[in-house]
Parts: sequence; C-alpha cells; structure tokens
Amino acid sequence: MRKNLLHKIKAFWVENYKFLLAIVLIFALFMIELPYKIYAPGGMVDLSERVSVEEGQEYDGTLGMAYVSMVKGSIPYLLLSYVIPDWDIVPESELKYDNETMEEKIEADKISTEQSIDSAIIAAYRLAGKEIEIESENVHITYIDEQANTDLEILDVVKSVNGVEVKSTEELKSLIQNYAAGEEVEFLVERDGKERECHATLYDTDDGVKAGVALTVTYNYQEEPEASITMKQSESGPSGGLMMSLAIYNSLVDEDITKGKTVIGTGTIDIDGNVGAIGGVKYKLIGAVKNKADVFFVPKDNYEEAIEVKNEKGYDITILAVDTLSDAIESLESLD
Repeated sequence: MRKNLLHKIKAFWVENYKFLLAIVLIFALFMIELPYKIYAPGGMVDLSERVSVEEGQEYDGTLGMAYVSMVKGSIPYLLLSYVIPDWDIVPESELKYDNETMEEKIEADKISTEQSIDSAIIAAYRLAGKEIEIESENVHITYIDEQANTDLEILDVVKSVNGVEVKSTEELKSLIQNYAAGEEVEFLVERDGKERECHATLYDTDDGVKAGVALTVTYNYQEEPEASITMKQSESGPSGGLMMSLAIYNSLVDEDITKGKTVIGTGTIDIDGNVGAIGGVKYKLIGAVKNKADVFFVPKDNYEEAIEVKNEKGYDITILAVDTLSDAIESLESLD
C-alpha cells in the first residue's frame, strides 16, 4: 500500500510539476518584499465611529480623517504600479532615517498617534470652553541619532536626568543645556513597565549641546465630560489630528459645524490648536473625492499641492487651507 501511495504521488508530481512550480513561484513573488513601498489613493475614516464624548451632541454631516493607502513592495505590486494610475513607488529610505528600521518607524508613529489624540482632545475642549486640565506629560524617546553615544532605546519614557525629575520636553531640553559636550548624563527611564538607569554622552551641534534623541510628548489629563478616540493597530501617525479635534469640538457644542456636509481633511494639531503640514496630500485628496467629500481641509503649507491636484484632475470640491483649529471652524461657518 505504501508503494502504491508513493507511486501515485510521483505520478501526480510528474503530471503537474509545472503547475505546482508556478504556484510556488507566484507565492514567493508576493511574499518577498523589496525595500520599497507603494503610495496609493486612500480613503477616509468616519470619525463618528471613532470619537465618543459623554452626552455629546449628534450631527447630520460627516467628519472624516483622510489617509494614504500603502502597498507592500513585492515584485507583482511594484510592476502593477507602472500601469495603475496614481500608484507611486517610494524607497523605504525616504520614509525613515538611515539608522532606523521600519519596525522602529512604525513604533514611533504609534506614539505620534497617541500624541495626536491627546492634542486633538485638549485643543477642542479649550476652544469649546469645556473643562480640561493637563496633569502631566510623558516624554517618549522616538528616535536616536546615529551620532548618539547612549544605551537609551526608542519608546523609553524619560523620568529624570541626573536625579532631576522631568515633567516636559522643555524641562528635559533645559536640563541638558546645563552640561557641556563630552559629559555623561544619567537618565532614569521607564521601559516595558520597569524603571531602568541609562546614560548618554553629550555632544555639540549647531543648536547647542544634545544627547542625540528625538522626543514626542503625550499627556495625562482630566476632562469633563469624558471623551475618547479609538484607532486601529494598523493606523498610525499624527496627520489625523485636525479632523479628530473637529469631531470632538462638534460633539461638545450645540451647533453642527458640518451643516450636513461631508467634510474630510488632514493635518497635525498641537494642544494650542495649531495645524501642521503633512505628506501624501495627493492620495488623500483622491480618496476624499472618491468618498464624495464636499469640503477638503489641508494645512496652509500643503494648499498649493492640493489645488494643483484638483485642477489637474478637474475635481469639483472645495479645498480650504487652515493654520489653526479656529480657522477650520470659521471656514465651515462661512460656507453656504
């Protein structure tokens, strides 16, 4: 019986080996990734499904967060990018620092997402005149320069420098300036839920003495009424801040600022409501149009690029450039 089975397997292989090899080859082509990504037109996240404010106001329109679709750099997809309109190949080296892995980049972007959520809530509450109090800041390390001489790691949360408690990024920067290049500074950090002592040897730069780390801050705060914003694991980066803040604000006030329109946009935000530039405007605008947006918000620094894409493709959409959260609200109020 065993010989019979082996004979049948051999016969099947002889008759079908070309087909089987082709399947294996196709699978391998899709699985092997080259050091590229493909930017493609994205879509929008309906924030009514992500933003929750206790006893918040409901609204008739749609506030959507625009995003870019990113396709992995396998050979079939790379080849498809030459025939599919608006699929553009981007080297991974342009998406991260030279001494940073994509995994580290993704982890740092997740911290940026946390910062964006915190900032969106704080800015919206302040502008709506609602109660919110920042209790403390968490100072995260999100990049380590190749010149740095340190055992600090990405995602460390800085607690103190040479025994002095650190409550903000500004405090940390100020403390570092008290020392000279070549001095070794002791850091107390939180890593994986445990405190750990680390060091960094300072060095001179054009902007003064540095430890060679980039910082991102998140906030601990108390707000009334309570609010929350949920994101999926696959979603990261700070560019949804403006639209998240608008969605929170619209839930806090009596008047529906959307006026029943579909409003999609992009832009970072800080706790003072300032809107910052982003990347991938082309792909976000295309996605907004596909989702039948009436209005598309962009930071002022990205406005010309957005208008260029609109004119090139003949889109019928209102594009509004903003510097602040207040600008965005005033722009919506002025629409018919």
